[in-house]
Amino acid sequence: MKLVYDKPAAVWTEALPVGNGRLGGMIYGGVEREVIGLNEDTLWSGYPQDGSNPGAKEVLPEIRERIGQGRYIEADALGRRMLGPYTQSYLPFGELLLRFEHGDISSEYRRTLDLEDAVHRVTYAVGNVTYTREMFASHPDQVLVLRLASSAAGRLNFHARLDSPLRHHTLADGASFVLRGIAPEHVDPGYFNTDEPIRYGKPGQSEGMRFEGRIAVRTEDGEVTVDGGGVHVHGASAALLIFSAATSFSGFDRLPGSQGREESALAAAMLEQALALPYGELLARHCADYRSLYGRVELKLGAMQAAEELTTDRRIAQWGAQDPGMAELLFQYGRYLLISSSRPGTQAANLQGIWNAATRPPWSSNYTLNINTEMNYWPAEVCNLAECHEPLLSLTGRLAQNGVRTAAVNYGTRGWTAHHNADIWGHTAPVGHYGDGDPSWAFWPMGGIWLTQHLWEHYAFGGDEDYLRSFAYPVMKEAAYFALDWLQDDGQGRLVTSPSTSPEHKFRTPEGTAAISAGATMDISLIWELFTNCLEAEAVLGGDPGFRAEVEQARARLLPLQTGRYGQLQEWAHDWEDEDRCHRHTSHLVGVYPGRQLSQEETPELFRAARVSLERRGDESTGWSLGWRVALWSRFRDGERAFALLANMLRLVRDDGREVYSHGGGVYANLLGAHPPFQIDSNFAASAGIAEMLLQSHLPWLELLPALPQRWADGHAAGLRARGGFEVNLRWAGGRLAEAEIVSKLGAECRVRTGVPLLVTCEGQQVSAENGTDGMLRFATERGKRYTLVPVNA
Repeated sequence: MKLVYDKPAAVWTEALPVGNGRLGGMIYGGVEREVIGLNEDTLWSGYPQDGSNPGAKEVLPEIRERIGQGRYIEADALGRRMLGPYTQSYLPFGELLLRFEHGDISSEYRRTLDLEDAVHRVTYAVGNVTYTREMFASHPDQVLVLRLASSAAGRLNFHARLDSPLRHHTLADGASFVLRGIAPEHVDPGYFNTDEPIRYGKPGQSEGMRFEGRIAVRTEDGEVTVDGGGVHVHGASAALLIFSAATSFSGFDRLPGSQGREESALAAAMLEQALALPYGELLARHCADYRSLYGRVELKLGAMQAAEELTTDRRIAQWGAQDPGMAELLFQYGRYLLISSSRPGTQAANLQGIWNAATRPPWSSNYTLNINTEMNYWPAEVCNLAECHEPLLSLTGRLAQNGVRTAAVNYGTRGWTAHHNADIWGHTAPVGHYGDGDPSWAFWPMGGIWLTQHLWEHYAFGGDEDYLRSFAYPVMKEAAYFALDWLQDDGQGRLVTSPSTSPEHKFRTPEGTAAISAGATMDISLIWELFTNCLEAEAVLGGDPGFRAEVEQARARLLPLQTGRYGQLQEWAHDWEDEDRCHRHTSHLVGVYPGRQLSQEETPELFRAARVSLERRGDESTGWSLGWRVALWSRFRDGERAFALLANMLRLVRDDGREVYSHGGGVYANLLGAHPPFQIDSNFAASAGIAEMLLQSHLPWLELLPALPQRWADGHAAGLRARGGFEVNLRWAGGRLAEAEIVSKLGAECRVRTGVPLLVTCEGQQVSAENGTDGMLRFATERGKRYTLVPVNA
């Protein structure tokens, strides 16, 4: 489980990421000159602002009238009047730059990222002297740690400093080198053409975020000096360099520039505390913390095919998914990235996790709620990283607070709503610069509704009723109130959303292409999921029969999903032609995955239609879309097709600085997902999709090995989680289940769907179990007990 290279990174997409949830580093591994990109997850442009648009409520009846008349082009034009300001942007902190005095000619070069201990290592030789570097991002100590050493005494000579593309100044502060800066008050997205895309506040009066970074070095020999140019080390054998950072962010609803210099005191304190610890203790604390999460899941899909000395980029290019070890690496890399970019108390992972080098990053590196943010957290529960889910759950709670005003001002509804984009300040209004954006992507009030699915999933896997009662259900309930008010009678007694879009896609009409209509399938499916989750939550908690009745009646009246002329699940209420049949979004299939509205058992005709839709979309797309399709084909129990999409994901994309969207998806040399450009959601989708091939629990039972491809005929998985409070270990041979172990965390009845009768034992004793004629195994469990399942004929 290592990423391995034989030369330094030449571009950002060859560098390797480390992170502790809050601090991120992208390490190039240079010989004479090392560059480490730095990020801090609260460093965003802007400050809290109200993006509500009262004009939206005024134009809403007119848009609905145009939709009812079938005048969709006009509805699109009016939809621009419902838009609001763009979100703010996630920003780079800067760079840690090291210059070594041994020149750039070296031999025996190797750099690695070990996923099992989350440590980055570089080794090379200059003459007969071997130089080594070890770097990690410590969550317990909240710093980046870099140890440098030479094999010969006194040969380590280097200079270190900090730099930033944002406004800043540097200074020496005792034994520390300090960078202090101020973030812009506003940064426009890269796709918005404007004369002044980055705007700073007036010196001394800015409302922008302040930030501070510090480095200091400790050695046992040699000489260390600090001046205005950085930290200088001469004649050392080894050195420990620590980086700490903090910002003035104090909450999504507070001005970041309104306090004192708390960020300076915080950065200084973290640096001082870390410097007081021996390197061995820093490393041990980091490894113990990281492994407590990473070590929960094991995966073996077959014998490694590539030669062990093959570098990761060559392994991707030559083998891709044909090497089972490559799929294992991609799976665990997604888990590594989630641990590294999302911890309790940090910000949620954004479009790039926490790693960003651009002052105007792609799509502002914000939270894109029409797929990408949700996709970031698909592996959290099933891949046994429930704690890492917390930042998204917290973000949803903050959006719910701001979204109340957006719902009331923009639409005059109860509850709360969020749209296509969000940021650290809890932006919930539509984006689009009050008319510059296209409603096909800028207008989509379902963001909050989709996010609440994660609130329910966290409960479905973990079973924490206190969490459900005190946090999740109240937020879900208010989202349901928005949905109830947003739904409109279509004149035939059915409820539809109007105006409605299917994210980033359009349909063809005789007058041209349009985006706005009524009752897009994704809207109906997401609302069905929310209503169903609310009804199940109310059944657990009780106490609100009036709300339950209102939701039940509305769910029964939702516009039924429909099959179109090609046998496909319609993306819109009418059987329109797609603007792009192979469009990257598969929004209308959300009821298949990650939802549970559509299944072979409960809605067979619509399930078949959904499969036709996925066939029509094709197997070529962007990185994140390929990841979604892996999971979708897994839900269709088609392991070979899921594997084919995984193989398409594991294609090497070269970053030549001139890439455009049309190049198609894959992975970069550092295994990060290529949209292109880089988006981290495809990495998370890959992990979730692979898990879905091995274990499913969205229906009221567990399904073991539902989409196992032939290439993974022998293997095992340990530590995967299932809804209902179960942890599952699997072992299979010859493409068939050999043994399963199920640990019951809640003591609930366990139902397992399998093609063969199974014998169940617990602690060596046979357990009474029913092998039904429907292929369903049922048995009672006790909390904390481990149950072993083996085929009867074994």
